[in-house]
Amino acid sequence: MDTLIDQLSSRFPGLKFTPGTQFCWSPETREIFYKTAARGKRASWSLLHETGHALLDHKSYHADFELLKLEVAAWERARSLALELGVSIDEDHIQDCLDTYRDWLYKRSVCPSCSTKSIQQNDYAHYRCFNCRTTWRVTASRFCRSYRSTKKVTQTPVVFHLLDDFQAK
Repeated sequence: MDTLIDQLSSRFPGLKFTPGTQFCWSPETREIFYKTAARGKRASWSLLHETGHALLDHKSYHADFELLKLEVAAWERARSLALELGVSIDEDHIQDCLDTYRDWLYKRSVCPSCSTKSIQQNDYAHYRCFNCRTTWRVTASRFCRSYRSTKKVTQTPVVFHLLDDFQAK
């Protein structure tokens, strides 16, 4: 992995590669931290992935789905960078990594009252169930277990008059 770090450092002098306890990209310091204890192909793939975040200038996200989009884009950039450097990234590894984000997103989107899958609201802090109208908030952290707390919201009943409207025509 040291050879790969040297290649990336010389190729991208604006980025700093720093030993750490995990692989991650810090947009504030423009540093890519890499796990010093990690060796082998997976470590190289993770390093390329974090470099992908850096080269795409990923800084933040608002909606949960945006995070998944950033991860996909970083893996796409890692693939092209790997080709340029003669490294092959296992597609199953990429999909396994993306699955962790998909699973995270799925768990957050399940209604705690009726288990219907929903989407995040425009305030980026709440989800709302299409089925039972329960509103819930999830933790902002992507590194901890998904906790959902419901919020009491006064709802106006939703009434559908599709059949009536159809018959009136």
